Amino acid sequence: MARRLRPVGPEFVETAALRLVFAREVAAPPEAVFSALAEDVSGWSEWFSAVTLARPTADGAGREVRLRGGGRFEETVLVARAPEVYAYRVDSTNAPGLRALAEEWRLTPAGRGTRVQWTFAADGTALFRATLTVGRSGLGRAFRDAVRALDRRLASAPA
Repeated sequence: MARRLRPVGPEFVETAALRLVFAREVAAPPEAVFSALAEDVSGWSEWFSAVTLARPTADGAGREVRLRGGGRFEETVLVARAPEVYAYRVDSTNAPGLRALAEEWRLTPAGRGTRVQWTFAADGTALFRATLTVGRSGLGRAFRDAVRALDRRLASAPA
């Protein structure tokens, strides 16, 4: 059953009770990475293995995302500033214990490539926060694998 979460703004990624930050460099330029994140939402399932479905909603102002294991999210895009920042918040989900969630993808040039930083900012019950803290390494591994797969996908895309 989907539950409505507390609406948060882009500042939540800096002020959340729980913030997990991961970063990795890729060979693709920031413009290509931003395009894959913000403009090719449906393509997320091709490079982020946890995602089984992603599609834009509300003429691109929102997203619907489904994860392996049955997680479902209705989201609102908070920031889409090419090629630097793509951020969204979760409006409703079936994930237990969650009260608020926003994610930010920050892209900065790194030589000829891009430094991709993903901030996962959440608030929830004590059990939710403890579970996420324990699961940090798994979330980090999912991020690394996804960004590696995205970089390979972008490298093989026709110019």
